[in-house]
Amino acid sequence: MTKYIAFLRGINVGNIRIKMTDLKAAFEQMPCHEVKTFLQTGNVVFNSEKTLAELKPLLEKGLTDTFNYKAYVLLYAFDSLSEIIAKYPFETVETHHAYVVFVGNKPAFDELKTLAEGLEEESKVIAFGQQVIYWKVVIGETLHTPFAKIIAKAKYKSSTTVRNINTLEKMIA
Repeated sequence: MTKYIAFLRGINVGNIRIKMTDLKAAFEQMPCHEVKTFLQTGNVVFNSEKTLAELKPLLEKGLTDTFNYKAYVLLYAFDSLSEIIAKYPFETVETHHAYVVFVGNKPAFDELKTLAEGLEEESKVIAFGQQVIYWKVVIGETLHTPFAKIIAKAKYKSSTTVRNINTLEKMIA
């Protein structure tokens, strides 16, 4: 049995509203055990006997069928989360958000990395990990930065999601 974390993209924003009790129940109907949700943004920790490669399509289809929306799931072994958090390269301060952009596939990551490296004004607040992008941004400016406009493009919808370091730390505590 392996412990996983699933980050769901785009729920409880816009018209996609899912109660965490309903989300938990949906996961429990799939090959998932000891399911826990965190916050209202689609963070789910669970155990499964299935491999990561087997789970991703099962979860996306199950959630799409259950909630009538196109579900995008970024799935990781839970143990990798501590390392991702530990490698956040910037000082965390009250005036800035500390984000991790999870990128679900290598071609999208490579493209985003190239685009982000070309953003001169943000070069000191973006760093790259293993298929994650670390991002520090002034509170209130998140949606207005050039990098935010890049990752908001429809072509990255299925392969990216953003989480605050504080949220991730609470999940592993």
